[in-house]
Amino acid sequence: MGQQGPNRTVREIENLLIPMADGTRLAARVFLPDDAETSPVPVILECVPYGKRLGTWERDELLHPAYAAHGYAGVRLDLRGSGESEGLLEDEYAPQEQTDCVEVIDWLSRQSWCSGAVGLMGISWGGFNALQVAARRPSALKAIITVCSTDDRYSDDVHYMGGAMLQEDLLWNMALMMSVTQPPDPVLVGARWREMWLRRLENVPLFLATWLRHPTRDAYWKHGSVAEDFTAIRCPVYVIGGWTDAYTNAVPRLLSGLQVPRKGLIGPWAHRYPHMGVPGPAMGFAQDSLEWWDKWLKGIDNGATDGPILRAWMLESVRPAPQHAERPGRWVAEPVWPPAEQHELRLYFNETGLESQPGAVAPRVLCSPETTGEYGGSWCSFGSDDADDQRCDDARSLVFDSPPLEDRLEILGAPVLTVDLACDSPQATLTARLCDVHPDGASLRVSYGVLDLTHREGHEFPAQLEPGRRYAVRIQLNDIAFAFPPGHRIRVALSTAYWPMIWPSPTRATLSVFTGSSSIALPVRSRRPEDTRLAPLPLPDPDSLQVRSGVYGGRGGRESGRSIGERVTWHRSVREPSVTRIERIGVELQGSGFTEFRIKDDDPLSARAFTRREQTYRRGEWQARVELETTLAADGGGYLLQARLRAFESGRVVCEREWKKGVPRQR
Repeated sequence: MGQQGPNRTVREIENLLIPMADGTRLAARVFLPDDAETSPVPVILECVPYGKRLGTWERDELLHPAYAAHGYAGVRLDLRGSGESEGLLEDEYAPQEQTDCVEVIDWLSRQSWCSGAVGLMGISWGGFNALQVAARRPSALKAIITVCSTDDRYSDDVHYMGGAMLQEDLLWNMALMMSVTQPPDPVLVGARWREMWLRRLENVPLFLATWLRHPTRDAYWKHGSVAEDFTAIRCPVYVIGGWTDAYTNAVPRLLSGLQVPRKGLIGPWAHRYPHMGVPGPAMGFAQDSLEWWDKWLKGIDNGATDGPILRAWMLESVRPAPQHAERPGRWVAEPVWPPAEQHELRLYFNETGLESQPGAVAPRVLCSPETTGEYGGSWCSFGSDDADDQRCDDARSLVFDSPPLEDRLEILGAPVLTVDLACDSPQATLTARLCDVHPDGASLRVSYGVLDLTHREGHEFPAQLEPGRRYAVRIQLNDIAFAFPPGHRIRVALSTAYWPMIWPSPTRATLSVFTGSSSIALPVRSRRPEDTRLAPLPLPDPDSLQVRSGVYGGRGGRESGRSIGERVTWHRSVREPSVTRIERIGVELQGSGFTEFRIKDDDPLSARAFTRREQTYRRGEWQARVELETTLAADGGGYLLQARLRAFESGRVVCEREWKKGVPRQR
């Protein structure tokens, strides 16, 4: 079995080429114990399309060498068509990707330095394909760790929320296109870098056009959604998320649905690995994950699955702000999921506010300005773009408040609304926010949910509303652990718009929300003495946080404004030019970006989104540059999508492409 401690010396293979059945070679960066040839080790594999050389060099060095020092091979693979790998990447989570990963796992397991056992892990994209590949059941795959990912590509990913299109769809299209058009590093691939790069530039698709053509939960989204069949996964699963991230709902769903050894961890973090967790406190992900790997890849009986099925950070109330360095709270744990010791607190929407008993049934009219949602932050936060004080958005919404709480109230799970409503239009969107209202009126968003009301009976076969007819609709908010303090109020705020997070319905709709028969159910968790006896989680190793690259310039920020004469509100995000120097490989990366969303108060068809990104790669006389901009608008019949790509080598244009596409809109 070889040395088990953290003291094995490590060597690096910068660009190991792995052959696929069709002749394509995929490139991997490998960290190995020096003695792996004589004392073979298990492999811990991560597969993403962000470029191991010019994309995630520093991030990879914070984790994989630590695994190697502990007696593993840390392998970071560039997916087909990215980084130094050959071929083309044609879409996210394509069948070819999963086939490639299965082949890579088999190939790695047969190397002389591998013990035959492989673990698969990753955050975001890498977390997605860890689940997807596990469902393919390659024989050498013994366990996975999935971080900030999802089991359902339609209902709980970057594209749609409750059937409504997310603006993040546009931003993710931009990020993915920029990643796919990244050049391979000439130092590793030689003179053929140019041929590989030009092929990518000439073939990169406008991903957003494909995603817009699938507005319902059809076969396109079911592919890669392991929620379709949890029993397909037969290896142990450790699933990790953060309350400030957008992907946390998958953690309780996977714990409920999987039938294999499993555990979950939810911290306060945004879309980051826990050892880089913001808001803090961060935790030692390398140390914690090694306990999991030692159990399932080395067969060490260390009790990795003897504890609770879920450990979660119970958030305390804070002043609302778009960024928090820390989120105060404490760790709580559940031995089973769903929790056995939990009760439902149902509060009714009455004329006088949220109350424990239903009042008189009466209609309340709701038609929000299209600008409602200005303080909602980003759908997917990276730690500096969370929701701000909700008071202005609350003023544009239909609001129900509880009396001041006499006692502390803790919740863990998904709040669920049942809303009795009628609509004057065949289409409408309803957003619901659960807020913690401070004694001085400050409003902290605790959780929220969105529902395109044509999706009230499911996401596969939407049905238009019959104007004037009453419906009882269910809206499940995002899972959360939160403690409402005594003296604070619980608030539910309803709106028919949530811009710029959600693309608006094509027509303005007015809802009648019926008090007395509408309610929210809160998943209440009682404080337990055993919470104080939980073993502490490891702290981050200071060495695992030492990023060596220098970053210069690049200040950015967000701002909003209003053109009074045009009645237009705009939101802008600016990333000024920054330079990142990775001294060890002699590379300089320069990037900038700009995004703007515009809309009129009373016209959903006035919505416009524009984003631009620029990225330059430079080493000595070698220089490659990519510029990309996209614009999205809509009329009553469909989306109007335009994009322009330009690429330069040493200042000379080598590729220029334009897209103009109309995509029919679901009616």
